[in-house]
Amino acid sequence: MLIEGKKIVATIEARMTSSRLPGKVLLPADGEPMLKHLVDRLRQVKSIHSIVLATTVNKADDCLEDFAKEQAIASFRGSEDDVMARVIDAADSVSADIVVEITGDCPVIDPLLVEQTIQMFLRNQCDFASNSFIRSYPDGMDTQVLSLKTLKHSAALTTDRLDREHVTLHICNHPELFRHVYLIASPDLHWPELGLTLDERKDYELLKKLIEHFGPSNPYFSCRDIIALLRSRPEWVAINREVLRKGAT
Repeated sequence: MLIEGKKIVATIEARMTSSRLPGKVLLPADGEPMLKHLVDRLRQVKSIHSIVLATTVNKADDCLEDFAKEQAIASFRGSEDDVMARVIDAADSVSADIVVEITGDCPVIDPLLVEQTIQMFLRNQCDFASNSFIRSYPDGMDTQVLSLKTLKHSAALTTDRLDREHVTLHICNHPELFRHVYLIASPDLHWPELGLTLDERKDYELLKKLIEHFGPSNPYFSCRDIIALLRSRPEWVAINREVLRKGAT
């Protein structure tokens, strides 16, 4: 069981060659790339000691390595397809003990929910903590916390393509091997159908509206702020309602 005092590192998986919306992580909102909004939000998470951008060796991702340098965060380049290995190597490169796995398509992730998921991991006898395995928060708040040792153990047990593409899928599918705990949304934050992840152009339209609505006066607006706003603006909710989300298939 890991306890506080270990190095906690947020890994961000990002690449420019998204099939549905190429270059999405650097699309602008309120004058900054989407990825900058995500990094700034993770910097507000009290327990995170370091951030590392886990991108690919593809030439197209040179700009992401440059972005990491500009933002003074670490970066690591690895396989495009074996994301599990890429995240492990990225975490190893900054001597992580505990990994907070974040994907680059969550530019409005709530720092408080990330912190709550970390605390749930630290204060329970578990191998894996998640706020998205049981979907209750809006899609786009997704946080997974586990030790690097656990992730390496999982990697040693599987060569399945989907397991290697979706970093914690093998752990999720094997609760008999890995002890899970889940952060579940309270009723006022329960809205699992709401898409706040950056998959397609319609998602970008909605996320850009949200970021520019709150603006510099409230740059770290919360999941609660978003829900309160969208409850009063159903026309905004409709912007990306028809976007189909990809699962682990």
